[in-house]
Amino acid sequence: MKAVEFTSKLKNNLIHIPKKIQNEIRNAEEKNVRVMIFWEEENDNIHNALNHTITEQFLKGYADSDSIYDNF
Repeated sequence: MKAVEFTSKLKNNLIHIPKKIQNEIRNAEEKNVRVMIFWEEENDNIHNALNHTITEQFLKGYADSDSIYDNF
């Protein structure tokens, strides 16, 4: 299976496929495709900032001596 990724905007429940991608998938006519849709929510930036802070705080407690556990 081949995959392409692009960003677009929904308009009237339709997804615009960029011309470059249209040319690439032209030979895929009548083939099965898998479609995944991700969209940004209003609180995504807050969620990302929170994840960054949590990860940063977690890694502050990581010592060089803890690296012996990385191989398991």
